[in-house]
Amino acid sequence: MDIKDEVVAEYIVIKALERGVTIIGLTRGEMTKIHHTEKLDKGELMVAQFTRHTSAIKIRGKAEVFTKYGKVELEGQEAKG
Repeated sequence: MDIKDEVVAEYIVIKALERGVTIIGLTRGEMTKIHHTEKLDKGELMVAQFTRHTSAIKIRGKAEVFTKYGKVELEGQEAKG
């Protein structure tokens, strides 16, 4: 593994807009698998990186995601009941 490949990978920043935002890292390969999860409280930030192991990141909850392409706001889910 070349360390340069790890350093130049894409980064995103996730800002939780509510308590309990879940971030799920998904693997590369023939079968996509969950390899890491995190929960954020309101106002917390996480910097995530796409690597040779992480091909996708799933985010659940109300959050802002910042990438080199711009900002996306996730609305989260409406309360049921």
